[in-house]
This record gives sequence, C-alpha cells and structure tokens, in this order.
Amino acid sequence: MADQSVVIIGLPSSGKTTFLAALWHLVTARDIPTALRFGGLGAGEASHLNAIARRWRDAKVQDRTAVAGNRLVSINLLDQTDNVVRATFPDVPGEAYRRMWEDRDCDPEIAEILQAGGVLLFIHSDTIRAPKWVVDEVELSKELGLDVPDNDNAPWHPRLAPTQVQLIDLLQMLRMPPLDTGPRRLAILLSAWDKARGEGLTPEMYLKSKLPMLSQYLERGADGWIFQTYGLSAQGGDYDPVEVSARPAAQAEELRALDSASMRIQLVGPIPETHDLTEPLRWLME
Repeated sequence: MADQSVVIIGLPSSGKTTFLAALWHLVTARDIPTALRFGGLGAGEASHLNAIARRWRDAKVQDRTAVAGNRLVSINLLDQTDNVVRATFPDVPGEAYRRMWEDRDCDPEIAEILQAGGVLLFIHSDTIRAPKWVVDEVELSKELGLDVPDNDNAPWHPRLAPTQVQLIDLLQMLRMPPLDTGPRRLAILLSAWDKARGEGLTPEMYLKSKLPMLSQYLERGADGWIFQTYGLSAQGGDYDPVEVSARPAAQAEELRALDSASMRIQLVGPIPETHDLTEPLRWLME
C-alpha cells in the first residue's frame, strides 16, 4: 500500500485554514462523493479541527486569535484502492512562510514538513500585490493633486515585493538544500475564486494574466515543477466577520440556509466544476 505525503503552504491570509476547515467537514460529513475518503487522523487534535469546521459551517470568518500558535495537522486519506496520501497542514500563521522570504529563515519542524512529495500552494486571488512602476505612481499622485517631493526616497521592505516575486522565491527554496527532494508536483489553488470568476477567465488564464512571471517560471520548467492550476471557493461567498459589532455579511445567511454545507464549495480547473476538495490532493498523489 503506497504512502505519499502532501504539504499545504501559502502566504498570510491565502485561505489555508479555511481549506482545512472545509476539508475536515467534507471527509467527516461524507454527504457528497469524493475522490479520497477519510482514513484517520495522523497528527493533531480533532477538537481543533471540529472548532474551525464549526465556524466554517456557521459561515463565520476564522478567528486567528482562537487558533493561534503552531498546530501540526496530518490527515490520512484513502483512494479507491486504499493507497494512502497523508495531507500535512502546518496550521501556522502564513507569516512563517513570509519569514522565509523576508529573513531567509525557517523553523526546523516546518523545514522537515516542507520535504513532502507534493505541494499545495494557496494564492488569494483577490489580494494579489501587482508590480508597480515608480513613474506611474508619481503620475497618478500628481493627477490626484498629491504633493510629490523631489528626491524623496521611500524606505523599502521585502514585504512590499509583488506577490509573484515572493511566491517564486518560496518555490525556489523548496528546490534547494535542505528542502529539495527532486522534481515534485505542485497544485496551485487560487482561493476566493468567487471574487475572480466574474472576469471570465479560467484559473490557468487568470494565473497568466495576474501573475505572469510566476506562470512563466512554472511553464519554463527550470526547477522541474509539474503543476496544475485550480480556482477554489471553499466558502462560497462572504462570511460574517470576527468582530461582534461588525455588520453581518449579506451572503452568510444564504449559505447557512443550504441543505448541505458541502454544496457551497466550488472547485474549477482542469476538471469539471465540483464540490470535491480532495481532487487536487488526488492529482498530487498520482
């Protein structure tokens, strides 16, 4: 019986915890057919998974203060022939991955996890930081009537780098010692796809349009990544915010009214649209 591993990574607020909550609901509720089925909890606390899944079902944004700290979650999933794929979720703040870019540093326990055979990379499709040209920014400021002092240098921080620059660097790190394990499969999940699908682009086209350098890096195959691109809405719409005093999201009540919470999941890409979150994991273990 084969035993393969997949690790889930992404920058801060890219949708990793929401995916984990929806996946836990999906494989435990078993109310729709899935390519992979639940085979056991390899590591982590069921109470933590139940808590984030409960917030997901209630259409409430995940409260990062309630899930603070590093939590390693490992879920064993089985295919139709009982082959095992172990999906490992370092359910840590995305800052752990951002720190790899900013400080060139990685916790030893995360470094060990990052050597998994397959990688699931989350990119929030609605918060991509695009490259900016200084001349364009100056021209826009002048058109808005803003003061633009001459010879005024703004301090730069690595966090200001475009999203695709940070992601390419992260992927390149995974192909360098001590994280390199040879050519690997990479499933790119463009989260919050309900915000992006109105542009009428496929996930592959969206990647090429919004993250052209990342797309070219992967298509060139310099680091041997075998990749697929998916569009994912694990929520199905806007959820109620964490703050009690904030206005409830208009879509949240509609989502709570669905007969099956699993039906709010939307996954598109190289496959027909489905509610099955395990499909990218199945592809990674091929």
